Amino acid sequence: MPELTYPRTERGDVVDDFFGTAIADPYRWLEADARQDSKVRAWINAQNAVTNDYLENLPGRELFRRRMADLLNTERHDIPRKRAGQYFFARHDGLQNQSTLYVRDGESGQDRLLIDPNGWSEDNADALAEWSVSDDGLFLAFAVQTGGTDWRTIKVMDVETGELLEDSIEWARFSRIAWAPDGSGFFYSRYPEPEGGATSGAGVRNQAVYFHRLGNPQNEDKLIYATPDRPEMLNIADRTSAGRYLYISTTPGTNESALTVVDLEAPEWTPRTIFPKMDSEWHLLGHVGQRLYLITTDGAERRRVMTLDLSQTHPQPVEILPEAEGVLNDAALLGGKLIVAYLVDAKTEMRRFSLDGTLEGDIRLPGIGTAGGLSGHPTDDEAFFAFTSHDAPTTVYRYNIAADSVTPWAQPKLKIDPSLIEVEQHFYASKDGTRVPMFVVRRRDVTGPAPTLLYGYGGFGISMLPAYNPLQIAWVEQGGVLAIANIRGGGEYGTAWHQGGRLQNKQNAFDDFIAAGEFLKAQGITSAKGLAIQGESGGGLLVGAVTNQRPDLFDVALPGVGVLDMLRYDQFTGGALWTAEFGSPSDKAAFDNLLTYSPYHTMRDGKNYPAILVTTADADDRVVPGHSFKYISALQYADLGPKPRLIRIETRAGHGAGMPLDKIIAHHADMWAFAAYWTGLELERD
Repeated sequence: MPELTYPRTERGDVVDDFFGTAIADPYRWLEADARQDSKVRAWINAQNAVTNDYLENLPGRELFRRRMADLLNTERHDIPRKRAGQYFFARHDGLQNQSTLYVRDGESGQDRLLIDPNGWSEDNADALAEWSVSDDGLFLAFAVQTGGTDWRTIKVMDVETGELLEDSIEWARFSRIAWAPDGSGFFYSRYPEPEGGATSGAGVRNQAVYFHRLGNPQNEDKLIYATPDRPEMLNIADRTSAGRYLYISTTPGTNESALTVVDLEAPEWTPRTIFPKMDSEWHLLGHVGQRLYLITTDGAERRRVMTLDLSQTHPQPVEILPEAEGVLNDAALLGGKLIVAYLVDAKTEMRRFSLDGTLEGDIRLPGIGTAGGLSGHPTDDEAFFAFTSHDAPTTVYRYNIAADSVTPWAQPKLKIDPSLIEVEQHFYASKDGTRVPMFVVRRRDVTGPAPTLLYGYGGFGISMLPAYNPLQIAWVEQGGVLAIANIRGGGEYGTAWHQGGRLQNKQNAFDDFIAAGEFLKAQGITSAKGLAIQGESGGGLLVGAVTNQRPDLFDVALPGVGVLDMLRYDQFTGGALWTAEFGSPSDKAAFDNLLTYSPYHTMRDGKNYPAILVTTADADDRVVPGHSFKYISALQYADLGPKPRLIRIETRAGHGAGMPLDKIIAHHADMWAFAAYWTGLELERD
């Protein structure tokens, strides 16, 4: 490969004082929004030019692109939502950049296209986001995502005619859409209009729940619920299928939340907070009359199901389904039964119970993998869920509750022979002896050490579960190994597993990931110089942190849209919501901890670092690209050995959701080609 010359990046003299400790921030100017700052835009263009020239010379780039496109070129369906005998569902016909929305009239009716976002913009970067159908099936409210941003515009369609109504809602963000039972309008969450209408740097304060009545202008929408005394709170409203109650989860950005309900059959919609403390999770499954069914971590780190009778003056929750050995991961009231999906060592088991919590038996799943997304009417025998695994594409199944039978409803064609793929689950010991699970996926004929792509996240209680990913399969097809570590900080074993990698315990997540890499090499799964690591968002933080801590262990690092400046993350857009996960830099104890692992601040000058390809997007208003801009600048400035340190910056894209498929394919082909070159993966199929 040609010798790299990085663009010159100006270093400033900004120094911050944290509790008497001086912290230099020479690249502070790169925090500016590139869409408004010409200097940052020029820097992006210069970095992309160097990166593109380098990537164009990598063998395998086009091979990975072609194979990913072929693997993805099959029809895919999301779980349908049934309303008034009609089935509404998102469908992807193969290589479309964006999924489309269809309706089917009855079980055997023809599919009719409702929304096709392909063509909404020249680069197909505008996408269909959240959507919801009224109970009578007459109206569809849907959110438009523009260029990858988290902000939404909500519009309304007449389902029968396909015509748009004049209704238009702005400034929705982190919102669901919940129709009133009579279809007169819908509930949503929004923020105040940003000053000057500028959304790129707007923070997340004073979110409130509103009701929009069809036909009215937005300025007449009714305020339903707000927390002006706690402006940093998220207030997310939803309604269970055919439910009488609107429920509002109030949270500072953690999994724990307060729970408020609104009786929509009452003449006045008066919010009633039934669980005010934010020390446990509370999720409403549904109700029978005034008896609510709730999932909670209160007194149960792996969750349990309780009921609450709202007809009582002072209702108290009553347990009907105690905490089990597995983690309660999904549940729904369907066909007069309680259907529950549990995680057992990061794999799904599904069971059915009577409404009093009596076990009626297991629901047989198609294999070992991940099942969820339970959907249906609480009194209808027809329900749906999705199932997937590392070697099985996501298939939508119909569950007949009365017959206790599972049949495929929409099954994509598989572009690989699954018998050629082997999936194993290993358990290894972390630094402190904790037993950590990890999935390993490879071709059956790959029996010796091989270049390996190790993926992880480890935060916010989010579990890394078995799922079919054609982009990753393209790596496995070429003889590479895919490993996914279920490190602490996730939710694979409940609240304790999350807490074990959160706040002051964050180093445990890094130790777990480092131990995964050591295990892969010690067991002869990974070749001696063939370990690539990847993570996105919180996983980008993971990759950045462990690269600094163990540059000798990893050969390639791929941090994507990462949280990389842990001393200023809370200053940007939604970053303030993450202080409960990481700790606030304004707190001395938290600052001391954050400084031990912040990727931007803990580079080890003079060490021989792995090859690094950072990826981000200019319109990311979740984890702003300034994190990655500052991080790569510091990497390029430091003395870290001869391997490349590059950044790939996507335009008109955000944190990932809504990114057009052609950009997704190009993005991953570049990463895999980079990883293949620097791990020595011999590409076999051209």
